[in-house]
Amino acid sequence: MRRLAAGLAAAALGATMVATAASPALADPDPGLDPDAAGYTSLKFDANPEPAWRGRPIDLEGKLSVQCDEDYISGLVSVHHADNCNDEERWHRLSWKRIVILFQPDGSGRWQYVDSVRTSSSGYFSTSVTARTSGTFRAVFEGSRWLSPSEGRDWVRVVGYRR
Repeated sequence: MRRLAAGLAAAALGATMVATAASPALADPDPGLDPDAAGYTSLKFDANPEPAWRGRPIDLEGKLSVQCDEDYISGLVSVHHADNCNDEERWHRLSWKRIVILFQPDGSGRWQYVDSVRTSSSGYFSTSVTARTSGTFRAVFEGSRWLSPSEGRDWVRVVGYRR
């Protein structure tokens, strides 16, 4: 609401107001999201071990957070199933949100579905897959009515069988 008021005040004074995305990971926000009400999300993602041995498990894990913005948390919209936003925190974790895991083998232009997981009560998620070939894993949060979409990627090199 403060951003809307600031924009109206600037317009009344004849000033030009430039809006910027709150999250660098979200270069092109969904045009259906209201920037004064939408929470910008961040998805941190990692695949381990690196390099991975063919036939052995790769652990895929991460966390989903929403920007801690006073307008967003206590203003027009509230976040349910999220940890509390303390004064010193810029981000807080989202729980029970769906994350889709995809894989793109090196040399391929197609993403393959791997798994769908939910974040825990503390905003973390994890799953494990068998290493077959080198490529990029991608974790995607598709967003919701009040939360922007977000994703994380990690490339993993797969080496020969371990003896």
